[in-house]
Amino acid sequence: MPHYLSLHTLACLTRQGAEELSARLMKATGVTARRVQVNLQEGKMLVEFEAADRGALERWLQAERFHYDWVMRVELEAVAGRLVPV
Repeated sequence: MPHYLSLHTLACLTRQGAEELSARLMKATGVTARRVQVNLQEGKMLVEFEAADRGALERWLQAERFHYDWVMRVELEAVAGRLVPV
């Protein structure tokens, strides 16, 4: 299944709020959240998803009212210093 990264801007979120948001992402159906990274000081959240396609991920984000700054499909990743297909 294709992998995607999404960037989200968070407004005035506490650590507790970020934990609740992360738990909500991890319970997603229709897409799979694999990893959530948060910077509370800058108000940013980076999420790694698996989804059937970009449209499915964007529809899910909109249905769940998760605003996003951008979504990127991941095609390659570095493994032991070499780029390999995801």
